[in-house]
Amino acid sequence: MSFNEDFKFVDAHVHFYDMQHPTLYYGHWQPNEDHPFLGAQTRILGSRNYLAEDFIRDSQPHGVTKAIHVQAAIGSKDPVEETKWLQEVYQNTGLPNAIVGHVDLRDSKAEAVIEHHLNYPNFKGVRDFSYGEYLVSKQFRRGFALLEQYSLVSSIAAQWQDMEKLADLAQSYPNTTIVLDHAGFPSKRGIEYFTNWKVGMEKVSNFDNIFCKISGLGMGDNNWTTESIRPYVETCIELFGSTRSLFATNWPIDSLWSEYGDVVKAYREITSNYSETEIGRLFSKNAEEIYQL
Repeated sequence: MSFNEDFKFVDAHVHFYDMQHPTLYYGHWQPNEDHPFLGAQTRILGSRNYLAEDFIRDSQPHGVTKAIHVQAAIGSKDPVEETKWLQEVYQNTGLPNAIVGHVDLRDSKAEAVIEHHLNYPNFKGVRDFSYGEYLVSKQFRRGFALLEQYSLVSSIAAQWQDMEKLADLAQSYPNTTIVLDHAGFPSKRGIEYFTNWKVGMEKVSNFDNIFCKISGLGMGDNNWTTESIRPYVETCIELFGSTRSLFATNWPIDSLWSEYGDVVKAYREITSNYSETEIGRLFSKNAEEIYQL
């Protein structure tokens, strides 16, 4: 099928990493560590670096003009070191255009860490990569309140089981933009799981401050096809609308199961009957507005 040559894609979820960096630690990609959801699959990623230059090579043939980097370094002593490094990378390569860095929002020093991140102009959001009951934790919410104060975006990893808690968080902090990563991370396939996932997504879709990032679908479906991910993509856009949905690739994690162009092509095929305005929102404009690009 043919596509508009003016197509523009702002990839809203990418990771760069330098395994030899003296102060950064990449916990999910060490040769002796497992990813909490993907197991040992991600160890191979740590056998090489993935730098901005590699991403440019992979993505530019597919219309990518900008990218948002989401925390890749996990377990580093100082999370601001990643933001510092990425700002230097931006100065040299033009990417990433926005940085979502790690802050432990439950920590009493969270505000000081945020202020250190803000020394770097591309820092636009926070990911507190936690699991379990943290969304209702008093300590977490005390830190979460800082995001409105500093005009920062929240990047949340939550699955369908957590959506009532996420809905309460969004209702409690209506002036903070929350980006739900990886479409609520549907980690299994099957009719029963899809039904549960959709019910969960419905619970958060009516909050104007929650945006759905459609990305990383290969993590729950390693042998995915355009048709196997179509119900998830279409449901997200149906629930959140084209004004609160945005596309991303989760690169290079999803490179374990596909080529970059395969992901972009699948998104474009699924949305081929959408209006030019809707496509512009899904692929670029929403991300540009959320991250002030």
